[in-house]
Amino acid sequence: MEQKQLPGFIMCVCTGKCPGFQAMDIWDFINQVRVELPVEYGFIHPQLCEEDGDRFLADFLKSHRKLVIGACAPNMQKKMFRQAFKDAGLDIEKDAVMLDIRDMTNEQAFKVVEEALEKLGLEV
Repeated sequence: MEQKQLPGFIMCVCTGKCPGFQAMDIWDFINQVRVELPVEYGFIHPQLCEEDGDRFLADFLKSHRKLVIGACAPNMQKKMFRQAFKDAGLDIEKDAVMLDIRDMTNEQAFKVVEEALEKLGLEV
């Protein structure tokens, strides 16, 4: 029986100085996500929208793993990351879930990620 591949979770923290993440302890949050939720891994990137973020995402998407990205506004994420997904042969609408987790506490953001994983059909 083939096991379903778990998605990865990337948290982008907009350099770590964005006021939108002040209500959250990002290290406790990412550890809770990666330990308690059905994700293959969870990690923090400082700024996916920068040039090094583009290079990182291009390399990372070669794994063809579905992704959940917690960061800023989903419409901005889709605009910024669409080409990287296309270049990797992925469909950003099917292979990624973009979440806005700014201005949330750890508990609120965790619930948002949990609900996104449930929508992907994962048992949480």
